[in-house]
Amino acid sequence: MAATTRSARPARSGENRGGPLIITEDERLLDDLLRLCAAAGTLPEAAPGLPAHTGAWRAAPLVIVGDDCAHRLHGASRRPGVILIGPDTDDREPWCQAVAIGAERVLALPEGEHWLVDRIADAVEGVGPPALTVGVIGGRGGAGASTLAGALAVTAARTGRRTLLVDADPLGGGLDVLLGGEKEKGLRWPAFTESRGRVACAALEESLPRLHSLRVLSWDRGSDVAIPPPAMRAVMAAARRRGGVVVVDLPRQVDEATAEALAQVDVGLLLVPTELRAVAAAQRAAVGVQRVLTDLRVVARAAPERHGHGLPPADIARLMDLPLAGELPWETGLSADLSRGVPPGARMRGPLARFCMEFWARAGAGEGREGSGEAEGAAHGTGSAVGEGSVAGAAGAAGAAGAAGRRAEGRDGGWS
Repeated sequence: MAATTRSARPARSGENRGGPLIITEDERLLDDLLRLCAAAGTLPEAAPGLPAHTGAWRAAPLVIVGDDCAHRLHGASRRPGVILIGPDTDDREPWCQAVAIGAERVLALPEGEHWLVDRIADAVEGVGPPALTVGVIGGRGGAGASTLAGALAVTAARTGRRTLLVDADPLGGGLDVLLGGEKEKGLRWPAFTESRGRVACAALEESLPRLHSLRVLSWDRGSDVAIPPPAMRAVMAAARRRGGVVVVDLPRQVDEATAEALAQVDVGLLLVPTELRAVAAAQRAAVGVQRVLTDLRVVARAAPERHGHGLPPADIARLMDLPLAGELPWETGLSADLSRGVPPGARMRGPLARFCMEFWARAGAGEGREGSGEAEGAAHGTGSAVGEGSVAGAAGAAGAAGAAGRRAEGRDGGWS
C-alpha cells in the first residue's frame, strides 16, 4: 500500500488543524483538488488508497475520494465528512459507491467546485453554529446607536464570548475611536474592499485590532468611505462563521452594502429617543431596514429629566408598529467617560451596562451559541443562512432587551 504524501501548497496563515485527505490515482483529478484546496487556503494530504497510517483516515477533517479509488475503501471504518468525486452524478454507480463507503455527498467537477471550496474551508476551520448577530440602527441622527453597539460588544466580551464589532457606517466616525483604540495596530475596512467570495474567518479575526477583549472592524481616517456589496457579504459571512457574537453598527440609510449586512443579522435593535420627531424619523428608517430584516425591534431611549419624560415606550412601539424590546434610560456621565477614552458599557453598575448584560444573559440562555461558528448559507452571503438556533437567539435577545430596559435606572448623560 502506498504511503501518503504532502502537497507542495503553502498552508493558510493561522492554520491549526490538518488539511483534507485526498484519495485518488487520477492525476487530473488530483491537480484539480490541489487547486481547490489552495483556494480554500489549506495544505492537503494525498494518497492513492487507504493511508498506510489509518490514523490519517480518522483524523483528517475531511476526506475527498475519487471514484477511481472508492472500491479500495470498502470495509473501512465509517466516519463523517467523506465526499466522493464522480464524473457524472446522474450515473447510478457513484451513488452505490457512496453508500458503500459512507460518503455524505457525491460531487462532479467543475460544477461543484464552489461548494467544495467552501466545504474544505469549513472543515479545516472547524466551524460550528454561526455567531448570534445583532444589528443596531439609530432611529434618527445622534440617537446613540454607535454607543449601544459598542456597549453590547464590550459587555459580551466581558462575559467571555468571542466578540466581533463591525462598523458598517462609513460616516459614523469610527468605532475604534469610540473605544479609544484609533492608534491600535490592525486592519481597517479599506483593506477588505477588494474581498470577494470567501474570507478565512480565523485570518479575519487575527488581522483586526483587539480592544477591550474584542475584535473591531472599523474605518481608518482616509477618504475611502464606500464598502462594495461583495466585500460586505464576504466579511460578514466570515465574521459569522467564527461563532460567538457579532455586533454591527448600521447606518440609517439602507444602500446595497447595508442590505448585505442586514441579510446576515439575526435581530435588529432600532434605537428611538422618546420624542415625536425621533419617532417620525425612525419610521422612515424602519421602512428600508424591514425590506431586508424581518426581526426588527424598538429600544426606546429615555430623555434626561431636564427635557421631560417624553413619549411612553409602549406608545412608540405602537406608532412604529414594531415589537418593543425595552427602554434604555439616560446615563449620568456617559459623555465624560467617552471623552476620556472609557468605552461604553465599562461602568458595570450603569444603566447601559446593565441593559447589555441582561440582553446577553437572555440571548445566551435562549440559543447557547458559543465557540466557533458557521452557517452554510452565510458562507455564501445569504440572509436565509440563519439556522433554527438563530430564531431562538433573536427571540431570547429581544426578551433580554425588554428585561434590561425595565431594570436599568439612570438620570443624566450623553450619547454619541
